[in-house]
Amino acid sequence: MSQTFFFYDLETSGLNPRQDRIMQFAGQRTDTELNPIGEPYNILVKLNDDTLPAPDALMVTGITPQQTQADGLTEAEFAKLLVDEIFTEDTITIGFNNIHFDDEFIRTLFWRTFNDPYEWSWRDGRGRWDLLDAVRMTRALRPDGIEWPVVDGKEVNKLELITKQNGIDHFKAHDALSDVEALIAVTKLIKEKQPQLYAHLFAIKDKRKVAELVNLDDKKPFVYVSGSLDSSYHKATVAFPLTSGRNGNVLVYDLRYDPTPLLERTPKELAKSMFAKWEERQKEDFVKLPVKELAYNRAPAVAPLGVLERENGWERIGLDLAIIEKHQKILLSSPAFAENVRSLYEGRPEFPKEYDPEGQLYDGFVPDVDKLRIEKVRHADANALADLHPEFTDERLTELLLHYKARNYPQSLAEDEVGVWEEWRAARIKKQLPGFIARLQQLASTYAADESKQYILQELQLWAESIVPFED
Repeated sequence: MSQTFFFYDLETSGLNPRQDRIMQFAGQRTDTELNPIGEPYNILVKLNDDTLPAPDALMVTGITPQQTQADGLTEAEFAKLLVDEIFTEDTITIGFNNIHFDDEFIRTLFWRTFNDPYEWSWRDGRGRWDLLDAVRMTRALRPDGIEWPVVDGKEVNKLELITKQNGIDHFKAHDALSDVEALIAVTKLIKEKQPQLYAHLFAIKDKRKVAELVNLDDKKPFVYVSGSLDSSYHKATVAFPLTSGRNGNVLVYDLRYDPTPLLERTPKELAKSMFAKWEERQKEDFVKLPVKELAYNRAPAVAPLGVLERENGWERIGLDLAIIEKHQKILLSSPAFAENVRSLYEGRPEFPKEYDPEGQLYDGFVPDVDKLRIEKVRHADANALADLHPEFTDERLTELLLHYKARNYPQSLAEDEVGVWEEWRAARIKKQLPGFIARLQQLASTYAADESKQYILQELQLWAESIVPFED
């Protein structure tokens, strides 16, 4: 099969992929020249009665739980559609901040629906690309030909503002399908105006290409663009591969900063800088730890130093080769510093501890012995599920199966399973309820004169009343 792109966007019930849910999915397949293939997808996904959405999220999207219940697919139906029609062989999935946000929601959806959480993004010629850092690098290094938005004197890279600034139609920002159409248009803009950079960024999405450039066996400085970097220099810097990170990743040092004040610090002192609160970071005597973990498989926006030799690259990012070489030499003179930083990251948990199997995707891979049992679950209808009692080796899967049945095939639950599910559902809603009510009241006051917002708030109130368990 020939390679295709699939541009996609989600609207969700909140920001936490381990707790919140997908409510809308939209996407469009294109060829590699960005010409549309087939009709776009625009799908609602049923919000289950175990979730109170974040009111702020719905203020933005305008999607109500009642809409998803009336017109949406179940999670199981939606996951099957993704596997069968969307994430097919040789598909490169593309989004805007998708690797850090949308893709994580897809993974946890697949975890809950007994699909493989990972294969959809790499197996059989598949891949993924995130245009947010590609946009940032284009703005930082090759801005010509594109009008870039500035708000209150600050650079912003919001899709709706880039499209507006460049005369591109974007009728309804924060509607998934409209955002997809805007993303394809911005991608075309970069491809047309800066074809060489576009080709580089597309190639570097491959983790093997990233590893060739950011290489601990042959350490060389490289250009790095990331949302966590200083906005004063277009979110760009020159970084240096310092030492190994977690999960086969690499820790990189921002060569904009002189490492001298950090070299004699103990791991405890370095940790204090690393975990400092915002208020502490604003103090004049605060010394930051300019180290970041770079994940090879997250399509980082990196490039060789040669890109800075054109179009005032060094000047645009506020650096010069002499500073880079000086700071690099200091780093190489103190291998103990790299070891201290490595141990600091090794002791840092990647995710907060979760006690519910629904949030334990990253607690470990499913053993091979359970994979056939998982496949049987996925292919079973309600009748088959009622009589299916697999003896999973992975203890997470037993509870996940009950939740899967309750959400997608409630008629398959035995009487005792109904009671267990209701107990879990009640505890989850009870935990969500205080914050939900408080925020609903605040927004009701804020949008007192806005009829459309008041309608959404009323629907949220009705949703809560319909799913909150009665107290005995």
